[in-house]
Amino acid sequence: MRARVLKPEPGPAVPSPGPSAEGSGQAVDTLARTLWGEARGESVRAMEAVAAVVMNRVDRAHNQGGCWWGGDVVAVCRLPGQFPCWDPDAPGRLGLLSVTAADPVFAAAQRIARRAVAGLLDDPTGGATHLHRAGENPQWARGRSVCAEIGGMQFYNDVE
Repeated sequence: MRARVLKPEPGPAVPSPGPSAEGSGQAVDTLARTLWGEARGESVRAMEAVAAVVMNRVDRAHNQGGCWWGGDVVAVCRLPGQFPCWDPDAPGRLGLLSVTAADPVFAAAQRIARRAVAGLLDDPTGGATHLHRAGENPQWARGRSVCAEIGGMQFYNDVE
């Protein structure tokens, strides 16, 4: 069975040159920082799975004409309470904002984010829109079925 390929983020797949961080350049940067913040101790496959969750949310929002979690990569990643690395009081927040491509894990996150935003990343999660670390038991996951376990994370595709 072949993995589903994620749809690209609207807009150009390659960041526009220059200092502007708009469009897909901002999407790639925000997604890469999210991957670094949420999955930097995990495998590349687990980072790809987190990227898939973000892109699945974007895809679902576009297909349904909007969703509570936002309709683009930046909105999905930065929505309060969704990806804890972006919370103002998150322990690694300063690192999240200042990490550069000199960090090999962030460089890997950037490569994954570029592929995801361009629609070139396979979805290893089976369409998951939610995840949590194994061993956690968030309220929203109760009564739901895990659709994938990758690294130290569990993924769900039956949460609205």
